Amino acid sequence: MSGPAKTSLGSLSVRQVVTGLWQMADQERDGKAFDLDAAAEALVAYARDGFDTFDMADHYGSAEIVAGKAHKLLREAGETPPTILTKWCPPPGEMSLDTVRAGVETALRRLDLPRVDLMQFHWWQYQSPEYLDALAALMKLREEGLIGEIGLTNFDADHLRLVLKQGIEVASNQVCFSLLDRRAAGRLSTVALDHDVKLLAFGTLCGGFLSDRWVGAEEPDDIADWSRMKYKRFIDAGGGWAPFQGLMETLSEIAKKRDASVANVATRWVLDHRAVASVIVGARLGENQHRNDNARLDALSLNAEDLAAISAATDALDVIPGDCGDEYRKPPFLTASGDLGDHLEALPKVFPSASIPARPDRNRADSGSIWEEAAGFSRAVRVGNRILVSGTTATDGHGNAVAEGDAEAQAVFALDKIVAAITSLGGQPQDVIRTRIYMVGLDGWEGVSGVHARVFADTRPANTLVEIAGLIGPYLIEIEAEAEAEVDA
Repeated sequence: MSGPAKTSLGSLSVRQVVTGLWQMADQERDGKAFDLDAAAEALVAYARDGFDTFDMADHYGSAEIVAGKAHKLLREAGETPPTILTKWCPPPGEMSLDTVRAGVETALRRLDLPRVDLMQFHWWQYQSPEYLDALAALMKLREEGLIGEIGLTNFDADHLRLVLKQGIEVASNQVCFSLLDRRAAGRLSTVALDHDVKLLAFGTLCGGFLSDRWVGAEEPDDIADWSRMKYKRFIDAGGGWAPFQGLMETLSEIAKKRDASVANVATRWVLDHRAVASVIVGARLGENQHRNDNARLDALSLNAEDLAAISAATDALDVIPGDCGDEYRKPPFLTASGDLGDHLEALPKVFPSASIPARPDRNRADSGSIWEEAAGFSRAVRVGNRILVSGTTATDGHGNAVAEGDAEAQAVFALDKIVAAITSLGGQPQDVIRTRIYMVGLDGWEGVSGVHARVFADTRPANTLVEIAGLIGPYLIEIEAEAEAEVDA
């Protein structure tokens, strides 16, 4: 078996069908016994059949250990070792070079390798700005040779663009992308194509639901594995079982006509998107495998008639809300557990808050800017239920300007900082009732307005945008906000 076609991620050569190992976490759930050596042998079989790009993460159970064992077995046999894609998903907090190095070196120890081909980075909350420090540190570790390329995981279009405008060199962004979840086909693809960033699509088969087995099947009421738990939530968010079965009927008709499987058709549809480099198909090592079926993908081509039929079927589905990665950061949490609320609420507040000595009935939040003390102001002040946020620029925690020369990217960072100040004082983004935007010139005002719309689309506060002569420093935009929280802090 020659395996799927190859494509490139920066300097890396990867398969268009990547073997995903996230289900190992499920296979080891609740302390279940799992033979790591047998799993490594099973993974070697994938590589020998041409499925030799493996995707994993620091929290996928023993996935990195098993992949490292498989890598060693292939090397010792004198065969070409697999390409390793892993992820680092740290909690928000200080991201020094030493901290980031420790995260990468942990992965290297588990893999028993001197270098990881692609290190993909996930960040839980954009309001914590240290992710830019982490990515800058990853660039330094790439220069040292510890990693080959840098990737992102579950970054939305605005924050992918911000990272790129900050000068971070990113090869890929791994996001959910399927016939059920088509968010990545929108603005994220536009940003990726504009900057030569490739998308790695996971969830393409929705945990196996987009396969022949589920054509005409009754809706399941008892799902045992995490993968199907997760993607059943996507089916429900897409309108439920009936419209899903309408899509399945369409895919089945096309599959029969093309002498292919439903899974082939669903995968081919994603792979044909220009921004997509590869799809990630999960493997349950030692249980089942679909390599023979996936190897048929290269011979499958969807014509205009097929695409029109698929489009009509997906039009009957509800659109999954939000942008890519939102399922991990705000409701509805389309994850296996269905609720990340407790996890996100346990994250520390971004900015410290305290009462104001002269007015103990008021609380303030400070971002750490040297100007807050020097000029005698707070980032935000709460009086009763009212929260007022000072004019805020795209300045990081070290006092440096972010995304110089790009008003749209600076708006993203400034609004994240404003939301951080509000939440640090017990408010929420939906509590904002007024914003004021000051721009140096009006070049890019539509992009800035689009950022504002995506942050406040649900609540639509009163807003004023004003052109000004200039700002101190390399800033094109400054934003202030007012919020009214529901209850006292």
